[in-house]
Amino acid sequence: MEYDEDARWDKPATLSTYLTHKDISEASSGSLIGSPDSKRYDSPVLKLIGESKQKHYRKVCMPLTTEKWKERWSKMCLLPSESSEEDKELAAKTAEKWRLNPAFERGEVTITRLDEAEGIIVMISDWLELDAADDWVRHDAEIALKQELAYAAYLNVHTAILPAPRNRDHVASYARMVNSCLTKYPYICLSIRLPIYNPSAFHPTSPTPVSPFPDSSISSSAGTPSLIISESEGTAHSSRGSVNATWEMWDLIRSMCEYNIKLTLTLDLSPALPTTLGVLSKWAAESVRHIYLPASTFIANAKGYPVLPKPTQQFIRDSMIHRPTIILAGVSEGQHSKGGEVAYSQYVRHLEKTSPAVMTLRKEGTVENFAQGYQDYLQAPLQPLMDNLPSITYQTFEQDPVKYMQYEEAMYRAFLDHPKDQKIVVCVAGAGRGPLVARCFKALARSQRKATVIAVEKNPNALVTLQERHAKEWSSHDFHLVFGDMRLVDVPEKADILVSELLGSFGDNELSPECLDGAMRFLKPSGISIPSSYTAHLAPLSSSKLYNEARSTKQEKSMETPYVVMFQAVNILSGTKATADGRCGPQVQECWEFEHPRRDALVNDQGLPFTNSHNARSAKLRFYIPHAGILHGLAGYFEAVLYGNIGLSIHPHRKDQVSKDMLSWFPLFFPFKEPLYLPSNSELQVSIWRLTSDRQVWYEWHAESFITIPSRASVSEELTGQSLSPSFSGNSSFSSMASPLIDPKELAYLDVNRLSIPDNDGGEYDTVKIGHTSLHNPGGRSSWIGL
Repeated sequence: MEYDEDARWDKPATLSTYLTHKDISEASSGSLIGSPDSKRYDSPVLKLIGESKQKHYRKVCMPLTTEKWKERWSKMCLLPSESSEEDKELAAKTAEKWRLNPAFERGEVTITRLDEAEGIIVMISDWLELDAADDWVRHDAEIALKQELAYAAYLNVHTAILPAPRNRDHVASYARMVNSCLTKYPYICLSIRLPIYNPSAFHPTSPTPVSPFPDSSISSSAGTPSLIISESEGTAHSSRGSVNATWEMWDLIRSMCEYNIKLTLTLDLSPALPTTLGVLSKWAAESVRHIYLPASTFIANAKGYPVLPKPTQQFIRDSMIHRPTIILAGVSEGQHSKGGEVAYSQYVRHLEKTSPAVMTLRKEGTVENFAQGYQDYLQAPLQPLMDNLPSITYQTFEQDPVKYMQYEEAMYRAFLDHPKDQKIVVCVAGAGRGPLVARCFKALARSQRKATVIAVEKNPNALVTLQERHAKEWSSHDFHLVFGDMRLVDVPEKADILVSELLGSFGDNELSPECLDGAMRFLKPSGISIPSSYTAHLAPLSSSKLYNEARSTKQEKSMETPYVVMFQAVNILSGTKATADGRCGPQVQECWEFEHPRRDALVNDQGLPFTNSHNARSAKLRFYIPHAGILHGLAGYFEAVLYGNIGLSIHPHRKDQVSKDMLSWFPLFFPFKEPLYLPSNSELQVSIWRLTSDRQVWYEWHAESFITIPSRASVSEELTGQSLSPSFSGNSSFSSMASPLIDPKELAYLDVNRLSIPDNDGGEYDTVKIGHTSLHNPGGRSSWIGL
């Protein structure tokens, strides 16, 4: 298997410092003159970069343009309302010349040389209003944006951070501009700077100049405005929507940009973070490339050293597993009395070292350590009947001590349930290179039992290894080797215990039911199977990274194929508790179960089932979605009972109790071709089928989304177009009721009074469908497992 070698955790997170206009100005004005470093550095910018590297910053972030550029653009494109007609005409002519051939003048950019731009992250001018209400301001802002990106491309800059969108009514215009730039400048990664919630808390509102164009009567702000949630609905809605607003804007932007892999996020942690988990967890599934962390976010501890508030501290710890670049800003300005500039970077390094996720990843023997390089890496499931596995695949699975310890314990307990004087017959179906055979002999020794062990294996190459191990390790044991497909061959004698390791990430996805149907012929009427049963489980999942990986081939079948993947940048959308009315189940829900041996199976004279129809399954699951998110796919897990209370599990809530640090199985990912938006407090219904023909087994899956509304409102609006109750009309409480996009817990954080939905019909609600996906993989057209 190939994997990303760079993804192994052998490097700390990247720390960057942010250089301000003031820093650059001071370096230019006099710090170089007569200093010992004056001969070492050819320019003020190179001196600042050199000093940053000496402070162990690996990257430097700085604005691309100066205040001089802002002043010229403002004079051309924004005029105060009291300007004379002569000034307006002159500005219009100057602006037209600039629009015809956009270019910088001397002193308008901070970087002028190629060596100054090496390894630099540039900040695009944050005063550009790419989503201004004024059409002409947006038009000129787009020209200015492309001018800055063209210059960055000229300097071979690899990453540019764009200013945040501020006006939700015009965020589509912002997204269109970003998409245009991604196409025009394919070698620059664009990162959008966004706070986790409403930036109005730290963006001041400024005076309002007007456009110089005679046909434009719409005014626009020249400064950095606060976020406008909706111009038509006023400030009350703004305060209620502020928590989800920035994520909703990001979702619209990346969707309109078709999930372009060169578009990432720079999360701005300037405002204090909310404590509500739902507000923060949705960002874990996004492409967060940078975290902007100003000194003002830090607070002083009892000794005066800078530390972060607990919610921000926890967020940084959790984010370290994704290795973002941390951009520290303003840390040299002495905002805290102790520690100096180095205290900030030392504290961030401390958070990284004490991050539970990072500590687990670095600890040998954990799944996370074993899976380094495989995180969010899509792998096609195995075809166990069609393909003969290479030795390296067997070797990878055999590195899992937990799985084989569990199997040994299960066999040991099964052997103890047989009398000492009774000779046991054990059949290992699908022996591979022999790890289960070796564990079987260990369990026999522990239990002081004797047994005849029969190994069945169809892989002719693995057969050589089994023959070699028989000769060198197992020659003193009563051991028999049978070569062939377990559904076709016969064994020397009937078995008391059938042992197999044919399970897949979804339990049955590597055809364990079909294989064991054929092997049940080997059992005595009283015989048992290890495993005795296994169940498949699902949960709705959001992950832009996995969605992008699945669609990267641009083939439809890639979006209809279940993948084995070690989840990392994902967010499980469903709630952890069932809803009060019982309609929705827990966060992860069971789909179906298989048991072995099946005592009720109809078989022919050879002991084989007439058809495979008994192995078809279907499930319809209902999930409660507490927080708004985007459905990109389904996460599949399995649990297996080996014997008694000994089992195997990759269920996210139970794996540590059942088989902690088991390495052999990663979850399964069922992608959706069309991302489905799920508002807060909505319901997701998932349908999934396991289908079969004489030659193949495949899965089909589909999802629908719903919200609940007061039944009387829905009936009156549908039949008459108006509400029958006065309380639902005009500016009533119904028109201002809480949006399903808003999380009640998030509102509590903002200290906003929750509004109850009017209840004029005894608390009755209707479920209203709001969206669905297509049926995926119908007839097994894209993915299947061959029989």
